[in-house]
Amino acid sequence: MNHRLLTVIALLLAGLWGAALGYLNLNGGIGLLDRMEASLADIRSIVVGAKAPPPVVSIVAIDDRTAAAHGYPLDRATLARLINAINALKPKALALDILLVDPGPEEGDAAVTAALGAGPSVIAAAATFAQSRQRVTELADDPLAAIPEADQLLLPLPRFAGAAAVGVVNVATDQTGTPRFIPLISRAADRLDPAFPLRAASVALGVDPSIERDAIMLGALRIPTDIGQRLPVTFYGRRGSIATSSAADALDGKLAADAITGRIVVIGSTVTGGGDVFPTPFDPVMPGVEVMSTAITHLVTGDGMVRDHRIRLIDAAIAVGLAIMLVSLTAWRRSAAGYAIIVLALVVWAMLNLAAFAHGYWLSAALPIAAALPPALIFGAAELWLDRGRARHFAEQSALLQRIEAPGLGEWLARHPDFLAAPVRQNAAVVFIDLSGFTGLSETLGPVKVSEVLSGFFEIIDEEAHAHGGAITSFMGDGAMILFGLPEPTNDDAAQAIACAVRLCERTRAWLRTQGSFAGKKIGFKVGAHCGPIVASRLGTGDRQQITAAGDTVNVGSRLMEVAARHGVELALSAEIVGAAGPDSVLLKSGRIEGPLETELRGRASHIDAWLWRSRTL
Repeated sequence: MNHRLLTVIALLLAGLWGAALGYLNLNGGIGLLDRMEASLADIRSIVVGAKAPPPVVSIVAIDDRTAAAHGYPLDRATLARLINAINALKPKALALDILLVDPGPEEGDAAVTAALGAGPSVIAAAATFAQSRQRVTELADDPLAAIPEADQLLLPLPRFAGAAAVGVVNVATDQTGTPRFIPLISRAADRLDPAFPLRAASVALGVDPSIERDAIMLGALRIPTDIGQRLPVTFYGRRGSIATSSAADALDGKLAADAITGRIVVIGSTVTGGGDVFPTPFDPVMPGVEVMSTAITHLVTGDGMVRDHRIRLIDAAIAVGLAIMLVSLTAWRRSAAGYAIIVLALVVWAMLNLAAFAHGYWLSAALPIAAALPPALIFGAAELWLDRGRARHFAEQSALLQRIEAPGLGEWLARHPDFLAAPVRQNAAVVFIDLSGFTGLSETLGPVKVSEVLSGFFEIIDEEAHAHGGAITSFMGDGAMILFGLPEPTNDDAAQAIACAVRLCERTRAWLRTQGSFAGKKIGFKVGAHCGPIVASRLGTGDRQQITAAGDTVNVGSRLMEVAARHGVELALSAEIVGAAGPDSVLLKSGRIEGPLETELRGRASHIDAWLWRSRTL
């Protein structure tokens, strides 16, 4: 497949994949991504680090010391004394994070009712949900449509609800039990109830909350919310980050006024074994009362995370953009520099995501990763697969080239693409070989048989040229020209050319004996060899080019085949190539040599000295 077409298809599919995940994320419908995002949110929280909460909320904890001194759970009369002790220090509001759904002794219940009514106060309720009914469809024109409907509400006794505002204490946790969101509105069949933190914030601020599609309004304060009117919760640090006092001190009159006066005070249990604890990024056993207090602080100060519909739209855009960018970078340059740019792009995105998180904007980290990495990896794998196919093709072409060109000439051309772009004059040796009498025979053999015969003959030429470092510059009918001295001339070009010529004689003679179709026919061969200056160049244009040689040396080498035929020998050589090869050439070792003979060549005015070579077996 064309690389450009593959890239276009990959970019289109990457964009569609990112858009599909972004659309699902807009409706909160990807459980796996939510679990990934939870883990990545913990990592970002730890990297950003703990911070001091605004001093607007204090906790009065029913802790181990309180339980040891006054029992656990506290009886109603003791609880009333605790509330009165706190009210005496003028808190802005008091929030009781304790479910009072069952009646107690009349005297105690009456005391709690009176204590709650003595100041602005909130008391807890709870809701239960059927798992199958917690997924709902969000409607653009209904801000309550995405709020799941509770099966049952656990409400405080009516006498307590009459004395204090009621808020639902439910939290939304992830698979690990870590609180991620506070549902700010709970819906039952016939009623809506604000969450415990929202009720505490509205009582403290003296305003009633109003509901918008992506926010809760507390007077002029706009609190962005996520799907289903949920408030994202991020923690300030370990347990105790929010100012905490012991209920035992309050009951003993030792509570510091500056920890209570003008603050929202939340009463809740932190007793060991009480069960109301949650894991957080900073602490594995964060008390539930501190989770509620954290959410109240977010609502009153507006310092909570922003993760609303607008942020999820940005997430979708980043998912599409990052997926397309990574695929584009993968297609652009597959090298160390290219991969470094990809890594740099991911690092920049991660840093921007972390910076946004540190400034209160919860951009998804899991969604862009899930949108970008699979297309980039799949595209990269497809590119590698295609590259392997192209590499195999080029290897095959290179092998074919090496069968025709001299060993190393293909690599030389790869390193020096301008080699022979202009004609070059240099010394070289040439060997010509041609079958005798084959033209007439080919008329009776037919084209298929001729092709088979010549394939065997050319295979011999190819093997010997390759073995001796020659380059076959052309196959001419039933013959060939072999050039020695490319890409650069060497001192043994003449010796190698003579060795190749002698081997061609021996192998061609043996090959002719095996050809039954030549029986009764006078089929032979002739070889000529010469050396001297040539002009090497490329012929052709564009993708169709051929390396060739021209000049008097080439003409003489070709005419020497006629000399061999005229004298009834297989090989005729010029005195120049015999002298250049030296006394150690294979001529005398493998046969008999005659000469030099002054020889006339067709089409050439001057004579040359030629040597004739015969095999010892002839």
